Amino acid sequence: MEKFHQKPNVYVGEVSINVKNLDYSLTFYQNIIGLQILERSDGRSVLTTDGKTPLLTLEQPKDVIPKVEHTSGLYHFAILLPTRADLSVFLRHLLESGYPLGAADHYVSEALYLNDPDGNGIEVYRDRPSSEWNWNNGLVSMATEQLDGNGILAESNAEWTGLPAGTIMGHIHLHVGDLKKAEEFYTKGLGFEIVSYYPQAVFLSTGGYHHHIAINTWQGEGAPTPPRNSVGLNWYTLVFPDEAAREDVVKRVRELGASVRKEDGFVETSDPSGNRIRMVLI
Repeated sequence: MEKFHQKPNVYVGEVSINVKNLDYSLTFYQNIIGLQILERSDGRSVLTTDGKTPLLTLEQPKDVIPKVEHTSGLYHFAILLPTRADLSVFLRHLLESGYPLGAADHYVSEALYLNDPDGNGIEVYRDRPSSEWNWNNGLVSMATEQLDGNGILAESNAEWTGLPAGTIMGHIHLHVGDLKKAEEFYTKGLGFEIVSYYPQAVFLSTGGYHHHIAINTWQGEGAPTPPRNSVGLNWYTLVFPDEAAREDVVKRVRELGASVRKEDGFVETSDPSGNRIRMVLI
């Protein structure tokens, strides 16, 4: 694992989503994805891979409604595995389980795609070494090509025992209603750099990563913010290296007109499409 998810970079740490049935979703996230329960309370469960670091929080609002289509919010959250061998073990597990999946080679990474029982998108991937990424005028080459599934399966014959402890949240991909406004917020406000373009999508990162955040208008220009009680994204965290870096961002997003709310342990804001962001410290 390289250093794109360590200080001084700003990166995604944890994601929180709404689900319709917490018990049913926990079965999926434990048995299919391979996460462990870190905390459990009424209507909420925090999941981990190492027994100490929150990675994904599931919440079941009492008045929860199904996922609302053609809105902003989660396209997918992306779980980054330490090695190709780990992806091999996970792929074999998925194939043996019979759970539906998609796959792609993005040049910078090899990825598997699936949806949870409520339609929340999930990517599980491994990065190629950054020395193999191709950059041109500040943009990294990415594409969607056929995955070498047989090559991945040949990497390891190890037994699947869940996600390895070194697994982290690699990136998040979001639906937005206005690409230009969102791009301004994530660059001028949060300080991310544009590293790639795709039709109706922009990819952003810090520290030269292929992307920590992606935004798109694939749900339609002007897509509204979904109701807070619908299945989908609650919030995600951005991890800052220190208080000074976070305060600088707070000032800039306020100058862009975004509201900021300070709580114990985090500072919360929202992008122009209503995607909630909790800014936390390492």
